[in-house]
Formats: sequence, structure tokens, C-alpha cells
Amino acid sequence: MDDEPHILVVDDDSRLRGLLQKYLGDRGYRVSQADSADRARELLVGMEFDLIVLDVMMPGEDGMAFATSMRQTGNDVPILMLTALGEAEDRIAGLTAGVDDYLPKPFEPEELLLRITAILRRARSRAPSAVLAFGPYTFDRGSNRLSRDGQPVHLTAGEANLLQILTSRPGMTISRHALGGTDGDPSGRAVDVQMTRLRRKLENDPKQPIFLQTIRGEGYVLWAEPVDG
Repeated sequence: MDDEPHILVVDDDSRLRGLLQKYLGDRGYRVSQADSADRARELLVGMEFDLIVLDVMMPGEDGMAFATSMRQTGNDVPILMLTALGEAEDRIAGLTAGVDDYLPKPFEPEELLLRITAILRRARSRAPSAVLAFGPYTFDRGSNRLSRDGQPVHLTAGEANLLQILTSRPGMTISRHALGGTDGDPSGRAVDVQMTRLRRKLENDPKQPIFLQTIRGEGYVLWAEPVDG
């Protein structure tokens, strides 16, 4: 995150959104606003964010449901949840939904800033390696280049996109939906076809894959290791 971190504030309280935008903006953050989960989704399609500050109590889809939905679809943008609910069970529910931290209202702006700083620091420390290796292959996430024993391997745009997602979480199962499945393709068949083509490039025996494996009923996993340096 060499540039100013981009934060999305999702809250139906326009006054709070405005205050947070000014406060965080004055401290070097770029801030966007959304007044609902639906609006937040629209922004997430076209923009990249380093962190989401998310209110729980919103009309329509609440923050807890929105956070759960994000994690189920593979979106791992860090989330700091704001809520008037301060009971232990509510905090546990938020953390179970996949949020990174939890701050009850009312809160001191300085504490919010400290928590944001801590979350972003943790996110930087676990950022995926720029180059990963699996068998004779290396994949450079910065340039979308796949090599075998140092020689370039051609990738289509779709194949490169799949490798980008898979190498963002090596060794972890990623659902078909997170890999590009859509409402128009609920079975994920298009992703399966792309995976078959990708396996032909990566595996000696595509029918018995070693690196790119299917986890039945869940999705796919790429077994890869970061390249030091």
C-alpha cells in the first residue's frame, strides 16, 4: 500500500459518514461512502479498497449479513465493524462473520484510527507473495506471467485471472463463485471449463492433478509456495 489507503465507510447515518470522511481524510486516508449494503457492493465492483468500516444496524441487509456474504464469495478486504451492540455474543457473531475487528458505539475517533492502523499493518504482513512456485512453474502476480523452468507459458486472460485468485490464497480452497461464477452460471460450469484448460498447461496428467486440485463440493485449491526475494 504505497499510496494512501482507500477506506469504504458503510453506514446509513449520513452525519457519521461525513465526520469519518473528514477525520480520516485529514489523516492521510482516501475515503468513499456507502449508505447501504447494496451501494457498497456497487462500489466494490469498480473500486479497490484496503479496508471497510461497516455498521451493523442498517435498513435492509444489515452489516452482519453483508460481511458474511463478502467472505462467502471470497472477498477478503479487511472489515472493522461499528455497532451499538456491545454484548459479548454480538462481538462473537461479528468475528464469526469474518470481520477483522469490532468497535462498539460510541467510540473515540483516536481509538478508531488506532484500530484501522493495526488492521492495515496486519493486512500488509499477510499480503500474498508477488511470485509463487509450484513444481517447475512460477507465476508472477504483478505481471501475470507464468513460466516453466524459466520459459514463458502463454495464458489467456481468463486463465491469468484464475491464477491471480488462486495464488492470492495458496493452499486454501476457493469456491467456484469466488473464482468467477455468476448468477447466470450457478453451476460454475464456465469456471470448470477454464480450470480444465489451465490444468492441461500445468499438469503432466490433467486427470490426476498435483498442483491444481478439485475439492469436491467446495471448489479448487492451488498448492504453491512463495518465492523468497
